[in-house]
Amino acid sequence: MAGIQWKPEPNAITTPKSYKITYVPRAVVGYEELAAQISASNPNYNQQLVMSILKAMTEAIKRNLLEGNQVTLAEGFTYRLSFKGKLNQPTDPLPDDENLLHVRVYASRPFTLDIRRQAEYERKPAELKVPVIAAAEDTRTGLNNVLNPEGVLRLSGSNLSFDQNSSETGCVIAGTESGSIKQSRFGMISNALVLMMPDIPEQSNPWNKEYTLSLSTRYTKHGSLRTTVFSERLRAPLAVDPNDIISNGILTGSADSPYVRVSAASISGDTARTRIQVILNRQSGHLLFNLLDMEKNGKAGPAVTMTGNGTCTLAGYSGSPVSSVDIVVENFQGLSELLLNSYADRMVDILDITPSS
Repeated sequence: MAGIQWKPEPNAITTPKSYKITYVPRAVVGYEELAAQISASNPNYNQQLVMSILKAMTEAIKRNLLEGNQVTLAEGFTYRLSFKGKLNQPTDPLPDDENLLHVRVYASRPFTLDIRRQAEYERKPAELKVPVIAAAEDTRTGLNNVLNPEGVLRLSGSNLSFDQNSSETGCVIAGTESGSIKQSRFGMISNALVLMMPDIPEQSNPWNKEYTLSLSTRYTKHGSLRTTVFSERLRAPLAVDPNDIISNGILTGSADSPYVRVSAASISGDTARTRIQVILNRQSGHLLFNLLDMEKNGKAGPAVTMTGNGTCTLAGYSGSPVSSVDIVVENFQGLSELLLNSYADRMVDILDITPSS
């Protein structure tokens, strides 16, 4: 029996440094492959018959879920539905939210224990030499994972050096919604450090300020092209006008509509810069919002907990140019999933707030 493949990967969010044990699938198996395996073990059932039964089983499970039933296969899997949302009153109708209903699949305990008992493991060999981006810092603000058009982006890591005059090698910043630019303004390129003034591509909507960064290089003249994608998402500052529905979206990835909007703000002066933080509590599923100053590990305003879509007011911190910011959470589920899947439960946006008269 082939073993279960795994490999160690750096865990960038732990101090001191640690490594994740990452499962590596050997292949993706679908109806056709499963049917062939079952037919080979049971010669009385041809592959096409087995495949049709497997597909019919999937449809039967879907039909039962739509009828409000839970499907439990003994010592196998349980299929059930769940809701994500809240009602202000018990008599309220269900919210009109495409993310309201979820399908959950759980492996039974006997199934899981049997897998654990029989499992054999295979460690994948060490990876080939590749560029590794350990951190990306905006030197003007000193903040990590910030794309500042007025600053210098510092990439630190190993094996980063590349030929900036080559058409194939270099550094690319790409929007998660649209747009990409190969970078051209470098102050330093070495194996351990790259300094550049970032050219930031425009995306379709003002709230689409999420970006990825990739770096490609060759270590010898005729060597293969090696490319790495930085594990963290980068975010550019947002110009926010609370009174303008086009430019008041924040804390969003590539979505066509913002997950959160700024509905009002009280500031000193015509424009004020602050940061807003959101943290996902995995145990409770709640989101915590608060304002931060522009210093790493600096001052923070009091946190406000949100359990679903709705409005809240965030107070400023001591000495803040922003007294308060009112926000509207419009897609709680989408923001929660973005935090879980792409941000290790924490996201921060820089807001340049300019309320219109």
